[in-house]
Amino acid sequence: MTRQVSSWCLSYPDDQLIDRISLLRRALCEQPDHPSIRELLTFVDHLESTPLPTLVDDYVDTFDLSRKHTLYLSYWTDGDTRRRGAALGEFKALYRSSGFVVDLHGELPDHLPIVLEFAARVDADAGQAVLEKYRPALELIRFALRDRRSPYTAVLTAICSTLPGESPVDRQAARAMTPALGVEAVGLEPYDSRLLPLTATHARGEA
Repeated sequence: MTRQVSSWCLSYPDDQLIDRISLLRRALCEQPDHPSIRELLTFVDHLESTPLPTLVDDYVDTFDLSRKHTLYLSYWTDGDTRRRGAALGEFKALYRSSGFVVDLHGELPDHLPIVLEFAARVDADAGQAVLEKYRPALELIRFALRDRRSPYTAVLTAICSTLPGESPVDRQAARAMTPALGVEAVGLEPYDSRLLPLTATHARGEA
């Protein structure tokens, strides 16, 4: 349930998401108390109290127009390198091997909402393994959103709280987790836009 709710919360806000607010709240309130549930309820409160045009503008500014908060997991671990192509291929192979048709919604296969939905609806064990593998990326996104004071921090905090062990206390500690991935750097600078959208994925103000 946490993974599916998080996937919806990290998707582009539209009328369908707004219509789901009551459903999201009821589903979360039916779950046992856990930090992830409390964080997601905080974000649902934000959805309910914020006009849709404002939600759209904030989503576009945060995820479509800023490279510092990208939800493409392999960008944080592989950056603009040949390794990223291999990483994306691994995501595609995972989806193919599941035996289900995975709708990428026009996104790359490592887009976090897609990964979360896969973990929630298709293969919980494989999804958990991918999220654990990309824990450094998730934590770095969390730090970036926290620095922005973004409401989406609650969603990333919720996701991270479902993974084994404590979250790192800072970016340096998050980067120290990367040896398990076998990569040289995380959140490579300077950002290269060739593997990211050059313009907003969704038109500003579009419902």
